[in-house]
Amino acid sequence: MNADQLVDRFINFLRIERGLANATVEAYSRDLNRFLEFLAARGHTPLNTSREEINLYVRTLGHALSPKSMARNISAIRGFFRYLSGSGRINKNPARLVEAPKLARRLPGVLSGAEVERLLGQPDGVSPKGLRDNAMLELLYATGLRVSELVGLKLSGLNLEAGFVRTLGKGSKERVVPVGEKALAALRAYLAQGRPRIIKGKDSHYLFLNLRGRPMTRQGFWKIIKAYGRSAGIKKNITPHSLRHSFASHLLEAGADLRSVQVMLGHADISTTQIYTHVTRERLKALHEKCHPRP
Repeated sequence: MNADQLVDRFINFLRIERGLANATVEAYSRDLNRFLEFLAARGHTPLNTSREEINLYVRTLGHALSPKSMARNISAIRGFFRYLSGSGRINKNPARLVEAPKLARRLPGVLSGAEVERLLGQPDGVSPKGLRDNAMLELLYATGLRVSELVGLKLSGLNLEAGFVRTLGKGSKERVVPVGEKALAALRAYLAQGRPRIIKGKDSHYLFLNLRGRPMTRQGFWKIIKAYGRSAGIKKNITPHSLRHSFASHLLEAGADLRSVQVMLGHADISTTQIYTHVTRERLKALHEKCHPRP
């Protein structure tokens, strides 16, 4: 079996058995193909390479890629050699001790409560587009869904009576997230008065549609929220993730426990959720310095 076939089997393993998201699998495939080209140019294959060769390759990446892209490349290589070792194709894993660059923890951008209110107040709430946009923004802030989860919602994933949505997150992992009354009211208005006027008798399983009656895309919603951010006079860089970040930060500020927020966000590791505690502490510190008589 040649090197390309080994990578193909590993990619199928990631997609089928590990259930990784398509975007992650495709990125790993590109990363490993680049690695194979490097090995082939030096007369090596994954079955006869060494840790020294892998470290040399990693050093070449440092001149071409950002630390984040480097870390992903190294993760792909490590996983590939773990797979080769676990399947008995190599006796010793040469990538076991290869280190990824340490990434600085970037604090996510969070909107204040007042900014969220201004943003959510922008859709007209009357036209089909306004009703749809209002429902999308309210639901995003109410649940902290990823934008891919939001636009991928099916009608069957929405339970208005019980007040929750069922979504598929990263790795096709299903989770149930509660929805507040304001978002539920916006969804009911959209389903009763907005969506029928958008779909015009056509058939679609998707909850949110563009004005042509097709499923809303991530890029389409990104443009929508950007436009509303500008009309709300918010100077911060607003993306769909801004409302996800704000959802998590505001819950923690109000006393929600970290584990509950982790479950609602769909984070596999609680350390990912813990970054929001840093945001909360920074905001409290700034508030203290601003308001305390002896800061």
